[in-house]
Amino acid sequence: MNIETILVPYEEKTVLYNLIQLYRYDSSEFDGHVLNNHGLYLYKYLDHQWTDEYRRPFIVQVDGQIAGFVLMILDVPKEYTKLSSSEKTHVVSDFFIMRKYRRKGVGRKVAYSLFEQFTGTWEIRQTLANKPAYAFWKQVISQYKPNNSYQEKILQDEKWNGPVFVFEI
Repeated sequence: MNIETILVPYEEKTVLYNLIQLYRYDSSEFDGHVLNNHGLYLYKYLDHQWTDEYRRPFIVQVDGQIAGFVLMILDVPKEYTKLSSSEKTHVVSDFFIMRKYRRKGVGRKVAYSLFEQFTGTWEIRQTLANKPAYAFWKQVISQYKPNNSYQEKILQDEKWNGPVFVFEI
């Protein structure tokens, strides 16, 4: 299985938008997102993926087929993180692997590839209700950073409601 993360050029914005629709549908049971009057899920940061210098949108492909996406925020200053105290932190904004490719190691391989590509401090968070995402990230991070060499905390305040992992690479 050949797994790739490919930076999405602006000209392919529609592909990412379509994948975000699947992602929002898939996660709506956890985050409460609802359809607008046109039958679509809104995602207010879509254009920001190409206008904000610190954002990186990736499409995930498996054997040349679209399998998901990852939206990254690189080198976020500490005033924008939830738990990290580092001057600059990488954040996984959104992470989506289509159901067809889940439980086959695709998400883990994508995460590991991104960890190795962008070294430094990482902060990964999930909403409290999204138990499958928590289980996925807990397993991925604990396997990548054995011996509990990461920090984990559940935050419940006005800024965030859910688990947060912080670790160094």
